[in-house]
Amino acid sequence: MAANNKLSGSRSKHRKRMRLGIALGSGSARGWAHIGVLRALHEMGISPDIVVGTSAGALVGGSYVSGQLDALETWARSIGKLDVVRMMDIAPARGGVISGSRLFDAFRRIARDVEIEELPKAFTAVATDFETGREIWLQDGSLHDAVRASISVPGLFSPFSYDGAWLVDGGLVNPVPISVCRALGADQVIGVNLSGDLANRNTQLTQPASFFGDDPLALEDTLARLPPALRDRIEGPARFFLSPRSSEKEKAPSFFDVIAGSINIMQDRVTRSRMAGDPADILIEPRLEGIRLLDFDHAREAIMEGHAATERMRSALESLVGPQDAG
Repeated sequence: MAANNKLSGSRSKHRKRMRLGIALGSGSARGWAHIGVLRALHEMGISPDIVVGTSAGALVGGSYVSGQLDALETWARSIGKLDVVRMMDIAPARGGVISGSRLFDAFRRIARDVEIEELPKAFTAVATDFETGREIWLQDGSLHDAVRASISVPGLFSPFSYDGAWLVDGGLVNPVPISVCRALGADQVIGVNLSGDLANRNTQLTQPASFFGDDPLALEDTLARLPPALRDRIEGPARFFLSPRSSEKEKAPSFFDVIAGSINIMQDRVTRSRMAGDPADILIEPRLEGIRLLDFDHAREAIMEGHAATERMRSALESLVGPQDAG
């Protein structure tokens, strides 16, 4: 906590430095953009005192606060489309199409677990209690467990059992957790909204027809490269959920399109409502309309746009925050 109170000599003589919070919003695969946002802020000499994340924002924010952002970025940039397919551990009986175990096991291998209360900065992951609909703030205990609970996208990833409750994605109740930053003592809050440009796009059905676009050979090529045991296990579900439609009549939204579109529309409305009552001091909104729910292999584009979106707000950020002690 001492680092939060450290002031430069000239500034400490005049006023106490305002505590800065950052609210990293939900967005599934678009969450890689948060890496670019945090990189750009670091280059500007801006270091948040309080980090709050919802869903993908919790994953990136937790990695940042625990000093593991480099490892996360290296892993994210290494993910290819074949890796995404391998992560799809189909488990509809567990309350989600995908268990999420393979995806999160990969994260566990590159990021060590720590106790949240031992982190050098204040950190909170936001989740939702499935039974009551209450917003849950995860502020202590295992960082891995907090992140896993926060990223349980309804209908896609299985809910996570945590302290006697079933938790799902925090984006259901607080997609950009500005209010949590304020409650934790932030005087100024930077919000990062990953869904601001997505709701209207989804209602217009302009996105590609499937995970593999309109190329009928892409899915076949991916399946052919899988180990036989894995291919046998996922081929049926993969064809059902991911195959491109071949006729105009069939170009209705796919299963994943419906989930993604519904979540985007809902979160956009919830975000607008919550920010109307408690707006961020600075709002960063990366333009991520080309990245869909499961496009985890698009880390490079997302990170670049997160960085660019933050650079577009450089003047406002520097005016709001001013110089910070790099220590």
